[in-house]
Amino acid sequence: MCLAIPGRIVAIARSGADGPTADIDYGFARRRASLLYLPDARVGEYVVVHAGFATERVSEGEAREALEYARQIDALQGPADRTATGSRGA
Repeated sequence: MCLAIPGRIVAIARSGADGPTADIDYGFARRRASLLYLPDARVGEYVVVHAGFATERVSEGEAREALEYARQIDALQGPADRTATGSRGA
């Protein structure tokens, strides 16, 4: 199952064979995502990332709320659940 996760853009690379990419900070990890669908995105904006692509902008409040829900879900899982699902914690 894929889960769309919001994060904050901390850096953008405009050049690349596959279009612009951004480094996204999720609060617990940083990952690179494609900005193919949001080529005018800016550093500091919050975006929802799904399957490696930033798909929409969200407010900081919406992003923080979604990340808090993810943390609460992770807290409800026991260690065996995390191992079975591959979760590393939010």
